Amino acid sequence: MNKRSFLKSIGLVAATAPFLSFDSKKSSSPIRLLPNPIKKGDKVGIISPSAATADRMEFTYAKEAMEALGFEVVLGENLKNRFGHLAGTDEERAADLNAMFANPEIKAIICIRGGSGAARILPLIDYSVVKNNPKPILGYSDITALHCALHSQTGLISFHGPNGSGSWNSFNVKQFEKVFFEKSLVTYKNEASKGDELVVKANRIQTLTSGIAEGKILGGNLTVLSALSGTPYYPDFQDAILFIEDIGEDPYRIDRMMSTLQLNGTLSKIKGFVFGQCNDCKPGGGYGAMTVDEIMDQYIKPLGIPAYIGAMIGHIPKQFIIPVGAQVRLNANEGTITLTEPIFQS
Repeated sequence: MNKRSFLKSIGLVAATAPFLSFDSKKSSSPIRLLPNPIKKGDKVGIISPSAATADRMEFTYAKEAMEALGFEVVLGENLKNRFGHLAGTDEERAADLNAMFANPEIKAIICIRGGSGAARILPLIDYSVVKNNPKPILGYSDITALHCALHSQTGLISFHGPNGSGSWNSFNVKQFEKVFFEKSLVTYKNEASKGDELVVKANRIQTLTSGIAEGKILGGNLTVLSALSGTPYYPDFQDAILFIEDIGEDPYRIDRMMSTLQLNGTLSKIKGFVFGQCNDCKPGGGYGAMTVDEIMDQYIKPLGIPAYIGAMIGHIPKQFIIPVGAQVRLNANEGTITLTEPIFQS
């Protein structure tokens, strides 16, 4: 996926529910809305809230993957549409999302891909329908815009993880089953192995600052997250655990986005930090280029909060399914994130 061609073109256009709790300091601000649980045999909807899908086989892959997981699949009415680089007009893409939340037969929503464009539909989402029909929604990359908006507007716990047309290898499938079918309080820890190497190289973590922190986990793709800064859809990171990832960014762009998180007060609020994978983020040409490691040292170490980098989060085949908005315990020494409370309605 050519992320810069899509992600950089983000455009921002802007009933009481069960299991909705409120911040004692801000009684009108929702903290957590648990989605209903799902099981094999349920109907799940596949939508495309971001970029269009050029390869028609991707629709087949996504449908077959969900069926292999044990679901009956319903395709969004506008799933295969195209409007420029987008999967239909803003109204069409928002209509599919709203329809899936409103349909009581649909128990979960799967985003087929990321790319760009999800931010454009945020003002068109019917958040009252979401509140009254809380259900899991899964996706990553540009889908970060939906995770942020759904949390900030309703408190819904959503899921940052594989897109429908992404890799459904054994690691992702087993994790999906633990999270959604077994409803386990999962501990996310990197799967590291030597392979044919003398020492372990793949999926190694680096502890920036030792310690343990607890809070709700929020974040996603750094490019998308920073682009939402200053909008009503940007989450409140007070006492949160921030997780971020990215792809195809020169470190100077990572620096600029981290500067945004510092200037808008996010970094001063958080209690813990996790940086995932940043594929193709090597310094380019020019004098004095910094590395991503150096940038993280400059922005995160001075905070003195538990922090580590290298988590299996991001544009990688095997990736964690993170419940955005869930309560977790971060252990920066061990490189683990553990769910501390149930994430589904009982």
